Amino acid sequence: PVAGLISLLAVAPAMAGGYAAPVTEAPVAAPAPQIVEVGRDWTGGYAGAHLGWGDVSGSGAAINGNGAFGGVNAGYDYDFGKWVLGGRLAYDASNTDLGGPDKLKGMTRLGARVGADMGRFMPYVDVGAARARADLGSVARSDTGWYAGLGVDYALNDKWTVGGEVISSRFGNFANSGVDIKPTTVTVGAAFRF
Repeated sequence: PVAGLISLLAVAPAMAGGYAAPVTEAPVAAPAPQIVEVGRDWTGGYAGAHLGWGDVSGSGAAINGNGAFGGVNAGYDYDFGKWVLGGRLAYDASNTDLGGPDKLKGMTRLGARVGADMGRFMPYVDVGAARARADLGSVARSDTGWYAGLGVDYALNDKWTVGGEVISSRFGNFANSGVDIKPTTVTVGAAFRF
């Protein structure tokens, strides 16, 4: 019995822990990356070009026509957080036939725009003064009126935007001719921001 007890004590430490299977920890998945839309700051100047189509109607004479419009624009925007306020100067060239010898030759617009800062998108309203040149009865004339429009810009990156707009202009009693001229244009364009 004593010999058995001694051999039991000799092997007891080896058996005390017994066999234990290695512990493996479950793999921990890395957290999914969070996609955060980076805010866009619309503050700064820009210059660009646009191209589109216009429909011109009028009263006081048989004024009616449509044709291509294209031009350049430049302006400055200031981003207040949710709202963007800016000013813009734009020129549209055209040679729209209005019937007979009458033609709308071009328009210059100076105005303000108010937009909503929606990240990369900025929908806006645009209002201001407009000056048009037209040949009426084979006489070159110019007159000042007003315009209003809606548009949207999309930021491709920090430097380039693309967009489109619809603008309606009004010139009553154009250069005392008794003719009202009402052009409506739809254009698309691109601008470089600096």
